[in-house]
Amino acid sequence: MNFFQHIGQYSSLMKTTFSKPDKGNVFWDAIVDEIEKIGIGSVGIVFFISFFFGAVISLQTAINMENPLLPDYLVGLGTRDSIMLEFSSTVMCLILSGKVGSNIASEIGTMKVTEQIDALEIMGVNSANFIILPKIIAGLVIFPFLCLYCILIGIMGGWVGATTSGLISSEQFIYGLQFSFKPYYLLYALVKTTVFAYIITSVASYYGYKTEGGAREVGSSSTKAVVNSSLIILIFNLIITKFML
Repeated sequence: MNFFQHIGQYSSLMKTTFSKPDKGNVFWDAIVDEIEKIGIGSVGIVFFISFFFGAVISLQTAINMENPLLPDYLVGLGTRDSIMLEFSSTVMCLILSGKVGSNIASEIGTMKVTEQIDALEIMGVNSANFIILPKIIAGLVIFPFLCLYCILIGIMGGWVGATTSGLISSEQFIYGLQFSFKPYYLLYALVKTTVFAYIITSVASYYGYKTEGGAREVGSSSTKAVVNSSLIILIFNLIITKFML
């Protein structure tokens, strides 16, 4: 299947997905369940990666700025901007595309090969709307909160890494965090995260929904979902950065 066929089938699937749900109460319950699976289930991995990534950034920045002409507070400033501008949105979403995207693709792919989706269609249920839309909405809702959580934990990790190493004092690091702060950077990070959340959930759902065959094809769909969503994230990262910064 070529690129344009994928674009056509993806667009057709999304058109079917974004329709009015048949049962509102069931739909909202599904969204809550997906928020728990996508968001709460990702808190642990976001914490560990953000904390240690922040610590590494601060240490590398401090080591590369061992120059009497450069003030120490630049370590805090560099750590803050690196985490806000790139790590909390792009890197975090690339990591979550492997966790969340693969789970969505394998879950929907398993439903497809076991004919559960066919059973929904026979009962007159819009299977794409019933299965995919709650996942997309849950991702759009919870990913920005994960972004803010990532920023907080990353800066905390940067503070711990920089101060415990003895390369910079806590006062200088905190001063650097506050120095020349631009709230627009936070908006930039949240916009990117929201766009990437849609990419991860919709692309993974597409590959899962189009799965045909057996267990091997489910694994293949999961891999394709992660690889392609990661590539699309990198492309849109460049586009959004060009227009917003």
